[in-house]
Amino acid sequence: MMTREQIDAVLAVITSQEKAGQGNERVKEITNRLLKDLFYAMVDLNITSEEMWHAADYLKTVGQNNEWGLLFAGLGIEKFMDDMMDHEDQEAGLNNVTPRTIEGPLYVAGSPETESYAELENNPEENRNLERFYMEGTVKDVDGNPVEGALLEVWHCNEHGMYSYFDTSQSEYNLRRAIRIGADGKYKFKTVVPPGYSCPPGSATDKMMTLLGRHGSRPAHIHFFVTAPGYRKLTTQINIEGDPLIFEDFAFATKADLVPKITRHSAEEAVANGYGDEAYAHSFFNFTIVKEEAIHDNGENHRTRALAS
Repeated sequence: MMTREQIDAVLAVITSQEKAGQGNERVKEITNRLLKDLFYAMVDLNITSEEMWHAADYLKTVGQNNEWGLLFAGLGIEKFMDDMMDHEDQEAGLNNVTPRTIEGPLYVAGSPETESYAELENNPEENRNLERFYMEGTVKDVDGNPVEGALLEVWHCNEHGMYSYFDTSQSEYNLRRAIRIGADGKYKFKTVVPPGYSCPPGSATDKMMTLLGRHGSRPAHIHFFVTAPGYRKLTTQINIEGDPLIFEDFAFATKADLVPKITRHSAEEAVANGYGDEAYAHSFFNFTIVKEEAIHDNGENHRTRALAS
């Protein structure tokens, strides 16, 4: 087995070609550290050249299938990035009232914007097998003041576990909206209770989960961004209470404070409450965002995101 000294000698040969003052020092620092960790692991675990070339083929497939966002979630990398930011906030004495959790890979920019209230379905009849759902609450700052002008973006999957844009059978921005918050800080939207879903069968991420002895499924959830001038961007999601996988999410996104209580109402109650004539589920959830001057970052990671035409 090669010794650490022998491995370091190989690394020294590789880094000897770097020219001082040329290139990007941050890229050099990260790349050389990752190479060092990889070379040590190759020796410690006796990773063969055949296994390395299989890995190269796998990584090529992940890229060709645009699965990096899904794989980041499934391997817990995105969760760990959140945990690192939470740790930084704790060290700075910052309390995020509404917890952050992962964005996932399926956001699309430019959703239609409405004032205070939105209906997320373009074609309600397409989701007739799902339960009607209303969600409402407020967007406030840490002092409890409404954040007028904040933008609440919301998106989730359809009854087949598919997201519009990525699923071309759906109309543009189906189950995606952006709600502009008024002076009272309130929002409300009408949609359906989404189901959970799994990685596409046979996909690179699904194969990795199988090799790891894990499932590739997520509990039912709804995604949110909350943004406002002068405030840190909040990236979060809620889980649907009662889902059997709620604390077994393959993406590790569930947090207890992000599982609001859901109440069910009959069709008769819907009529009496002014919610039409179909049975429905209802939930309250309040978002709290933090003023930018109190924090060390603005919550935006500038990742590449989809934009519908």
